[in-house]
Amino acid sequence: MTLNPEIAVPDAFEQVYGRPPEVVARAPGRVNIIGEHTDYNDGFVLPAALDKAVYIAGALRDDLIVNVHSLDYSSDASFRLDNNLRDQDEHESTLYPRGVLWLLQAQNYTLRGMDLVIGSDVPVGAGLSSSAATEVAMFELASALFHIALLPEQKALLGVQVEHQFVGVRTGVMDQMISVMGQKDHAILIDCRSLETTPVPIPTGVSLLTLDTGKRRELTNTEYGKRREQCEEAARLLGVEALRDVTPEQLAANVDKLPEVIERRAAHVVNENVRTLAVVDALNAGDLETVGRLLNEGHASLRDLFEISIPELDIMADLAQRAEGCYGARMMGGGFGGAVIALVQDEAVEQFTASVEEAYNAATHLKAYIYVAHPGPGSSAERVS
Repeated sequence: MTLNPEIAVPDAFEQVYGRPPEVVARAPGRVNIIGEHTDYNDGFVLPAALDKAVYIAGALRDDLIVNVHSLDYSSDASFRLDNNLRDQDEHESTLYPRGVLWLLQAQNYTLRGMDLVIGSDVPVGAGLSSSAATEVAMFELASALFHIALLPEQKALLGVQVEHQFVGVRTGVMDQMISVMGQKDHAILIDCRSLETTPVPIPTGVSLLTLDTGKRRELTNTEYGKRREQCEEAARLLGVEALRDVTPEQLAANVDKLPEVIERRAAHVVNENVRTLAVVDALNAGDLETVGRLLNEGHASLRDLFEISIPELDIMADLAQRAEGCYGARMMGGGFGGAVIALVQDEAVEQFTASVEEAYNAATHLKAYIYVAHPGPGSSAERVS
């Protein structure tokens, strides 16, 4: 991670390239309060943008060379826009910039080379969507540099296309949408079918805490794609467009149509949609006990029905759930590593952090990284020269 990338990124640009950047773009990572693996099932999700973000400073060149200086990788890399941008030999720090520029060229936008510096304080691999934030920041930057008019929803949907067509991960739309649409002090209810968004205030007196297990994940090396295929198979067998169209009662009445594993996957998604809408109602009513109970139920569902948890996530969630001042906690993100989110009383945060970190270290011999997730604004780009 880059310390204070808002300052470090433009400063590094001048040091590396000997001129100021023309544009500095930012896009936040996210936490997801509830609504896991529902987005690609046309369902409901309730994420919040973080006050941690990916920053990209850029300026145009007169050729087709793209230079990428990464503060997080401590690396320099270059590629040409007229070469094969899918070249697997390119440095990993260029993956998402290449993907964004590849997609823009595929849509017949005329591009030029550019000098870039990228830095972020969003932890990579912790389930906080650093990759989606990088895609959105790159679209913000390219839109400003090349005067490409893109609506917020377009930036999000184009980011999903980069994941599907360039990176090779069939993610849903949640991560990119919240990176674009975030609001300070609010979560955002997203209808992943219509892309309608509804701000949901976070009640005063409580904090969202991110509990990083220290176990990194890589979606392309997990069963993420298999889970999506299983959900699509469930929808096909139930005769609906997506699992969003199934109620718990309908699922129970048609359980004989589904193989046992497929039924468990469907049960998670169908009930997670119900939980997500119930959490919105509880937050609006200030009923934090209900919010916590639903978070705990969500973790059990991801562990037992969707089977994407790992021992470290289960240990972290259990420690958090049993800690004083915690209303509820669950794993978040694609699974197979990453972080837990917890809803904790403000006055209990300090003691909660100390006790959970110590207990997690004793149980796993891994270091936990726990910090308050402050909901922040969505992506932006600022012209600086």
